Amino acid sequence: MNDEQLLRYSRHLLLEEIDVAGQEILLGSHILIVGVGGLGCAAAPYIAAAGVGKISLVDHDKVELTNLQRQIMHSQSSIGKSKVESGKQFLHNMNPTLTINAIAEKASADLLKELLPTVNLVLDCTDNFATRQLINAACFHHRVPLVSGSALKFDGQLSVFDFRSAASPCYACLFSPAEQFEEVSCASMGIFSPLVGIIGAMQAAQALQVLIGFGQPLIGRMLLWNALNTQIDEIRISRNPECLVCGQSH
Repeated sequence: MNDEQLLRYSRHLLLEEIDVAGQEILLGSHILIVGVGGLGCAAAPYIAAAGVGKISLVDHDKVELTNLQRQIMHSQSSIGKSKVESGKQFLHNMNPTLTINAIAEKASADLLKELLPTVNLVLDCTDNFATRQLINAACFHHRVPLVSGSALKFDGQLSVFDFRSAASPCYACLFSPAEQFEEVSCASMGIFSPLVGIIGAMQAAQALQVLIGFGQPLIGRMLLWNALNTQIDEIRISRNPECLVCGQSH
């Protein structure tokens, strides 16, 4: 690290769990954030501020007025612009020393196949079941750790799937791709503004823990946050041997 980096990240360097070695891991890492809505807008700034050297943003949407209630990387002047370009500008202003890639495309199998060999970790900040399954399967195939978050109304969920470990379950162990789930969205159900900030920031924290390798990330566990009752619960997740993605028969 140079003198500017030593000063910028000095509060990380004071933490023995991170120190110089951990900060250098972050500086040499590449994180892919799929979804630059509420969760992505909360996670990405902390990822950038923490000094992850390369960040790729994937989202095909444009900024709308209704987004501004919770998507904090976008502003009034961003309306009509690509979310990834708006996010890139925000992150560049925060930390111009990083490389920020803006990919204005919908996440697809081909795009993930192209990106994942260069990525150290993925944040799933999307809002639909099919895309979550797609990301999970791609991360499992490429053995890339996945931090998955979701938020709707007053309820949030968060878990980590570390496919570098044979014992780690995957998203499909809990929510089978063979099952039919009714898709619901913020547009129809509503969402409490700070909820995405809480879950997104926790996704960022989990990502840094997994990359550096300290503490106890939510591997094999799912955290449930209810903002209405200010209640936190946790459930254990085991690897399903019959899972359609990571099961032994597949």
